[in-house]
Amino acid sequence: MMIHVILCGYGRMGKLIHEAIRECGDMELMLVVDRSNEQELYRLKQPADLMIDFSHPDAFDMVLRYVKYSGCALLSGTTGLSEYQIMRMHQLRYDTRIMYASNYSLGIALMLAIVRWVTPYVREDFDLEIIEAHHAKKQDAPSGTAIRLMQAMQKEESDIQGCKYNPDQKGDIGIHVIRGGSLPGEHTVLYLGDQETLQITHTAYSRKLFVNGAMKAARWLMKQESGCYRIEDMMGGYIHGNTGDD
Repeated sequence: MMIHVILCGYGRMGKLIHEAIRECGDMELMLVVDRSNEQELYRLKQPADLMIDFSHPDAFDMVLRYVKYSGCALLSGTTGLSEYQIMRMHQLRYDTRIMYASNYSLGIALMLAIVRWVTPYVREDFDLEIIEAHHAKKQDAPSGTAIRLMQAMQKEESDIQGCKYNPDQKGDIGIHVIRGGSLPGEHTVLYLGDQETLQITHTAYSRKLFVNGAMKAARWLMKQESGCYRIEDMMGGYIHGNTGDD
């Protein structure tokens, strides 16, 4: 089945996604859209099957408008979204299929599973820190992936109040941000104990790994029922034990 795609965002990731669509045989690009040509969305001869969004939070309201209008599936990797934008995205889960991930790396999905398992055992005796490093042009800080890691380390994943740049109480999670060079991305979780340290690190060497993950996720998403999904769901419920429709 051919998947008709609208691509929102034509930065580094958008261009790589475009190239991947051109090279595959089961997707067809209908339109590259941004806020300057939004009206072209509503002049298409047929609605898209899928919108792939790697743009900017300022364009996300446009994305949600078209998804609501057309009922197409949405796969988004745009970081820096507000809580209100995320809430509005989740409101569409009963009408279409949505996957939102700050990082489409399989390794990061596994890292999230690991820190969910490890943290409860060491929370009382170890200091918890996250270090994230990205290229100099990355706009949001901390990264969406660092926030997801922090949430996975909390007693309640929805609780983000323990995120502090200078943690001053036991159990606070510090996030430390590095920006420079051309590094695609590195995330490290540190468990700092008395006379011992446990370190878990994921390093991305190329943006191509995120493109590969996003393309795999897009094909998987098109086979699902309406709901909101995370990349962990694509790997199976064994990581966090639900179907993704939460």
